[in-house]
Amino acid sequence: VQLQASGGGLVQHGGSLRLSCAASGSIGSINALGWYRQPPGKQRELVGSVTNDGSSNYADSVKGRFTISRDDAKNVVYLQMNSLKPEDTAVYYCTAHARTSTGWSLYWGQGTLVTVSS
Repeated sequence: VQLQASGGGLVQHGGSLRLSCAASGSIGSINALGWYRQPPGKQRELVGSVTNDGSSNYADSVKGRFTISRDDAKNVVYLQMNSLKPEDTAVYYCTAHARTSTGWSLYWGQGTLVTVSS
């Protein structure tokens, strides 16, 4: 599975931004798509994910502000980010949880930087 993220940039406090991530390769092996982020100087953390049956989960810090959606016809997952705060500044990574010949793996896209100015 290959993942290509886009849409990062600079946004003001309170603003909105939408990230996109296109998946390719063994699409049929994917059972969940999601996003992680890594703030400057901090560890990578889960933002949220959505399974093939539409079940989603989000980190408490983004609940009510961020929404993950999928367009399975286009093999794209989106992260809609509203009411952005400076603490949302991070490199955002899209992920795919997919079956492999030996079990399950979490695939990572390249990061895209989101900077929220105060």
